[in-house]
Amino acid sequence: MTRGRTLLLATLPLLALGGCELGSKTAQQTGYRGTGMDQITDVSSVQKAAFIPPAPYPLSPTAASGPKIQGQNIQVLGNLSEEQFGHLMSSISQWVAGDAANCQYCHNPANMADDSLYTKRVARQMLLMTLSLNSQWSNHTGQTGVTCYTCHRGQPVPKYVWTPEAPTDRLSVRGQKRGQNSPDGNVGYASLPGNIFEQYLGGNAESVRVQASSAYPGGDKNGTRNAEDSYAIMMHVSKALGVNCTFCHNSQSFRSWSLSRVQRATAWYGIRMVRDINGTHIGSLARADVFPPNRLGPTGQPLQVNCLTCHQGLNKPLGGKSMIPDYPYLRPAGYVPNPPSPAEQGVVQAIRQPGAMAGKIAPPNQPATQPAQTAQPVR
Repeated sequence: MTRGRTLLLATLPLLALGGCELGSKTAQQTGYRGTGMDQITDVSSVQKAAFIPPAPYPLSPTAASGPKIQGQNIQVLGNLSEEQFGHLMSSISQWVAGDAANCQYCHNPANMADDSLYTKRVARQMLLMTLSLNSQWSNHTGQTGVTCYTCHRGQPVPKYVWTPEAPTDRLSVRGQKRGQNSPDGNVGYASLPGNIFEQYLGGNAESVRVQASSAYPGGDKNGTRNAEDSYAIMMHVSKALGVNCTFCHNSQSFRSWSLSRVQRATAWYGIRMVRDINGTHIGSLARADVFPPNRLGPTGQPLQVNCLTCHQGLNKPLGGKSMIPDYPYLRPAGYVPNPPSPAEQGVVQAIRQPGAMAGKIAPPNQPATQPAQTAQPVR
């Protein structure tokens, strides 16, 4: 009896370690062989995260040419036809309120033009945000685009959101953890700082900069805490997309843009897109005091988004399923994109260099010193 109990206790740590990653895995080589450039995918996690969008409501081919919507207090969708407007309203009710007939979630049934319900004012700003994500931020959303369903999935509040929290870690007999070294799923349960969303994804976020350009000390002023913060947000991105670090970075040099995969540029735009959502769209509603107390966090700040809000464990939300063909009016035509910033120009130029790892795979019969194919420029 004693021997059996001893064996059981001895095997428990192994079972605990093995239980972290149960389930079948698939591996795909994404770079030169022998460099650790592999994407490991947890098949079961992908299957659980693969939401199927609801069947779209029918929209006639001539819907866009019908009479324009007429009514009071239509501030955003005045360019739609009556059929398109009704089509979108029914869809939003299903995407956000969970029922296509639940118009009163945003509207006053006695006066549809009334703005007394805060949900209507929020929905108006979220429509502006969706149009922006499908146009100004197309370097991240691509041709797939987004709709309200991408985040909401039939719920009034998306499942994955965050809000700044009041500090609770005070000096005590147990010591000061300084916001880390506690189990936190946001950073992969690593001993990293947990409250990093406001720092890197808030409206006034700072850039993720920690990789030194030299192996010698002296030139980089970042400290250990800066490195822990940076790696914490990268752990979030990895978990949110269900990918390894090498999905974006080259294991030869995590810092080098010219050796990175094109996915890193897409992620670069995505991080800045999230900051724009939180600062411009959600931030404007917060500054206008639109949200009621039950939609605010412990510090009085509104619920905000991160990478997990849309991706929910997949490198492409909804598995890459685009809903835009059924809702083409959510991608505005003839928009003028914002001029690229110097940082954006630098990212694109680095990825476009001939040595870029953009999607290259070195076949087993090909020398590892030569690229498998020509790098494609970032669009």
